[in-house]
Amino acid sequence: MYQYDPTDHTLTKERVVEYRDQVARRLDGNISEDDFRPLRLKNGLYMQLHAYMLRVAIPYGLMSADQLRMLAYIGRKYDKGYGHFTTRQNLQFNWPNLEDTPDILENLASVEMSAIQTSGNVNRNVTSDPYAGVAPDEVIDPRPFAEIVRQFITLHPEFSWLPRKFKIAITGAEEDRAATNVHDIGLKIIKNEAGDIGFRMLVGGGLGRSPFIAKVIRKFLPKDDLIRYLQAILRVYNIEGRRDNLYKARIKILVHELGIERFSSLVEEEFKSSEDDILFLGRSEEERIAAFFAAPDYADLPNNAPEIVDAARQDPAFAEWLQRNVTPHKQTGYAIVNLTLKPLGGVPGDITSDQMDAVAGLADKFSFGQIRATHRQNLVLADVAKRELLALWQELINLNLATPNLDRISDIICCPGMDYCSLATARSIPIAQRLSERFSGLDKLMDIGEMRLNISGCINACGHHHVGHIGILGVEKNGEEFYQVTLGGSSSEDADIGQIIGPAFSSGDIIDAVEKVVGVYLSNRQDEERFIDTYRRIGQELFKEALYDTH
Repeated sequence: MYQYDPTDHTLTKERVVEYRDQVARRLDGNISEDDFRPLRLKNGLYMQLHAYMLRVAIPYGLMSADQLRMLAYIGRKYDKGYGHFTTRQNLQFNWPNLEDTPDILENLASVEMSAIQTSGNVNRNVTSDPYAGVAPDEVIDPRPFAEIVRQFITLHPEFSWLPRKFKIAITGAEEDRAATNVHDIGLKIIKNEAGDIGFRMLVGGGLGRSPFIAKVIRKFLPKDDLIRYLQAILRVYNIEGRRDNLYKARIKILVHELGIERFSSLVEEEFKSSEDDILFLGRSEEERIAAFFAAPDYADLPNNAPEIVDAARQDPAFAEWLQRNVTPHKQTGYAIVNLTLKPLGGVPGDITSDQMDAVAGLADKFSFGQIRATHRQNLVLADVAKRELLALWQELINLNLATPNLDRISDIICCPGMDYCSLATARSIPIAQRLSERFSGLDKLMDIGEMRLNISGCINACGHHHVGHIGILGVEKNGEEFYQVTLGGSSSEDADIGQIIGPAFSSGDIIDAVEKVVGVYLSNRQDEERFIDTYRRIGQELFKEALYDTH
């Protein structure tokens, strides 16, 4: 993984010193909260309903065991003993005291981490495929390009005050595990007919109040032109984007209002005019960054591990976990292991400091000392020898991190909602907990098959409800919490925005409503097809009839 150079170390240390002085002046009353707000946001510190929240950047979701141990230490010393993984592959601490936050940032800097650009009208954390570098369906590893983009945009003076926040995702695989279609810019690494590496460029995606699927702006961009083309997009957005209306400031609105043809022509004009800029991604720089992501020292292992096959035959629970949470690896004799942070009745994405320490130890023991965070609020050990799977599973059981529900209905994306967030209009965590309890039976979970359920506590859609197979949006009506249901969304390569099925349900009725949706699916599916495929085949009407008794 990428290692800080002297410039990185200097930058993060100077940022801590600067921020420590800002906090001291705020605590002394020498600056007001209004003046302090933009300063703290530059360092990832938000004000939530009950306390401050600090969002820590985890670039493209990759962290070392030592970095995870530091997060555990911070959670234990400065918070309430846990952290929360987000849909941007970051980690949030929900209860830090303001006076402690400079020390937290100093601790983060000591392990080459920061909270820079995790908030504000800037480019946020660059996200990527959590299986990057090990996925069998990968063209090439996208992480070097994600790191190059991160270095180019971080604290870039021209892009430090964009009209609104900005998000980039990149994948190098056939299956889109990075949700590139719903980002401001989505990058998919491809090969052209000549075998050259480049990018399929998407622009104008996003969720929230006005959800859009991104549009193709370049079918193939040579990889050497990546940074200059990103600059062109950002420059057009910076100049043309709305600054007079918060709700119309995202690039998705600009692309929608101008049209992709007009927006594309402006970008191409800017791109052409910058031909003399020294932003050509040369081979030496690409190779320098790529060297940080070289494959680990894999052992020469057979593809099959007979002892694991025998153990699965003898233990159905182990077999179920293997089937659901373990996926193929491109290296013979290895597997990718998913740790779902969605135990029965748990809070999606939450992990205790004790669990973080334990996972760090497992990463050292089983996966070359590295851990990945996913945009579905789970963790990945990406390089596990197949012969070690039983031993790893047994340790994960003791940590309550072995729930075999990856991509099942209880593998829920869920924002913090009104339990924490000052923007939320309804609680989302209790709904997620009740749903996981309703569908807790393993047989039922497996029978339902692949189903992605996402919950947001407000229209800002931090829970990605628009692109859930089943999406739930919390709304407020006359002081009460209600929940609107959308069906048919997807953030994968078949990306689509879910459609509202009808009137919202009360908190007491929403769990039964989801069960009715599942019932319609099970009654109408063909040949083990997924929920999303059944829904697209039969349409809304049968689901409406079940939910609203329209006979």
